[in-house]
Amino acid sequence: MTAPTFTSTLTVEVIDHMGNDARIAQAARVSTIAAASLAEHDGDNTGLIGYLMRDRHGSPFEHVTFTFYVHAPIFVFREFMRHRIASYNEESGRYSQLAPVFYVPDENRKLTQTGKPGAYEFLHGEYPKDDRFDVLYSLEVSCQTAYTEYLRLLSLGIAREVARMVLPVNIFSSMYVTINARSLMNFLSLRTKSDDSTYPSYPQREIEIIAEQMETHLQRVAPVTHAAFVKRGRVAP
Repeated sequence: MTAPTFTSTLTVEVIDHMGNDARIAQAARVSTIAAASLAEHDGDNTGLIGYLMRDRHGSPFEHVTFTFYVHAPIFVFREFMRHRIASYNEESGRYSQLAPVFYVPDENRKLTQTGKPGAYEFLHGEYPKDDRFDVLYSLEVSCQTAYTEYLRLLSLGIAREVARMVLPVNIFSSMYVTINARSLMNFLSLRTKSDDSTYPSYPQREIEIIAEQMETHLQRVAPVTHAAFVKRGRVAP
């Protein structure tokens, strides 16, 4: 049996992207300028994009798209797919044997919570080292046991789609996500926490890690759009 791997690393890779700030500006201008004349407006688009963001003319931002490869635990994907604004293709535990890679929180992850639903506060705990030891111990023991049973069921000829039922939600999966820039900004507004946000959000830390990585790619591909998004309080157009 392959020994389980425990990791705190969540990764996002850009597989492909289409368009940039210029494409957004072209899409906006086509409503008033003949397509043949659009090339004459290849200069600074900061003012136009700022106007689109401010007045929430969102459709031009849909002409920039990203395809991401995301490697994260299943519980993150369940939160991800609550956003019905992207196309998803996920690794299937019905058709392939899942690798024994399990997520564990790193030393910066807050482990305790106080308060009531809708008003939780997350804390490191009174004894962070002890809390972390308890969490890691429980996760490693339960994951090792679950994966051993998973392999045992497979060895008995049990179908993968049935055997996987013993596995915990912190087992890693992978998926392709294709999303346009407008929807991506909506996702970022809900899944990142920022003091600059017009509307506060309190995401689970693990999906926030994924969102932060996706945001760096938006900033790289469409820096003017990203700057306008931040300036307008991280509200999607």
